[in-house]
Amino acid sequence: MRVLVVGAGGREHALAKKLAQSPALTELFVAPGNAGTAEIATNVPIEAMDLDGLLAFVRAERIDLVIPGPEGPLVAGLTDRMAAAGVRCVGPTAAAAQLEGSKAFTKAVADEAGIPTARWERFDDAAAAHAFIRSRGAPIVIKADGLAGGKGVVVARTTDEAIAAATLALQDGPVVVEECLTGPEVSLFALCNGTDAVLLGTARDHKRVGDGDTGPNTGGMGAVAPVPGFDGMAALDVFVRPALRVMAGRGTPFRGILFAGLMLTSGGPRLIEYNVRFGDPECQALLPLLATDLLTLLLSACESGEGGRGLLTPAWLPGASCAIVMAARGYPGVLDPDASAITGLGDHVYHGATRRQDGRQDGRLVAAGGRVLTVVGTGPDAAAARMQAYASVAQVVWPGGFYRSDIGGGHG
Repeated sequence: MRVLVVGAGGREHALAKKLAQSPALTELFVAPGNAGTAEIATNVPIEAMDLDGLLAFVRAERIDLVIPGPEGPLVAGLTDRMAAAGVRCVGPTAAAAQLEGSKAFTKAVADEAGIPTARWERFDDAAAAHAFIRSRGAPIVIKADGLAGGKGVVVARTTDEAIAAATLALQDGPVVVEECLTGPEVSLFALCNGTDAVLLGTARDHKRVGDGDTGPNTGGMGAVAPVPGFDGMAALDVFVRPALRVMAGRGTPFRGILFAGLMLTSGGPRLIEYNVRFGDPECQALLPLLATDLLTLLLSACESGEGGRGLLTPAWLPGASCAIVMAARGYPGVLDPDASAITGLGDHVYHGATRRQDGRQDGRLVAAGGRVLTVVGTGPDAAAARMQAYASVAQVVWPGGFYRSDIGGGHG
């Protein structure tokens, strides 16, 4: 099969590396890719949001399957465009992708499906939002209703902080204000075919930039998988299948990867949000543990029919994994402008924002963005995986980078 992966980060490198192992693969492309994907696939200079360019490429190269990494193209209608051209795409339609594109849409689906989640309200008007916040008090959560790259959430500790956050967010669109839940978080991943789902694993992301779970939220500074003591199979029946039934009943069935962000509160698990793709860096943590052929598995979600016929159940290797993100100094704020060289990479490193200097394949590897590398360790248990991951991080020579030293150590 001729396959196109869409995206440029560590998640897309992880997908490409796993897909490259498939006996069913004949040629692999990544658009636009990075320095890591260039080593195992053909990078295509088309940005992920250039839907016209992607469609023209797919037609010209007779691509059999498109695998989107980020959410933006899906919310913009990538799957719809591919379907109209007769090309299979592992992702939801634009209508179904509103599960990530709109926090209020997700909340409404959860309420209709009876899925436990935080109490909430949506606001377009600042005065109404401010009045609601004052009536509820703090702590309280302010969320941008639309896409925000994993960073559009403020957990306000005071009423004044909440009002300021809502005022700022409302400049870009509606906001959702919801009660503040507390507890450890779990990322639950499912492969869906519109009517049913299979478990793609669980992980715990570390969102805050600093050790001890301090500082601003990021796109993710590391992840561990699986989450000990959490029953992912049981959670499918609470947080995924009811949502699939509601989406199908609305005439917008969900196909692809559904990522349920959960919080384990004292009153039981609660839904925080849905995403419509793999997480980053959770994808980098999960895929090294996958024993099933990834290409065949993803293809089954596109081909399976009513009642889940043909939807494959993945097999997993024993043990655990730990993924550590190495980011450019200044992330998630203003980045250090020094595109310093990177050396010392081992086999278990996924490239995120990297490039080759002067565009040459033999050029120096340099940083090209915020989250630059994800270093992954695996082992028979979480402690062994963490030890291997940090040993690999220690081998990386990159003066312009930093990382958390406590991934998998009980924070985040």
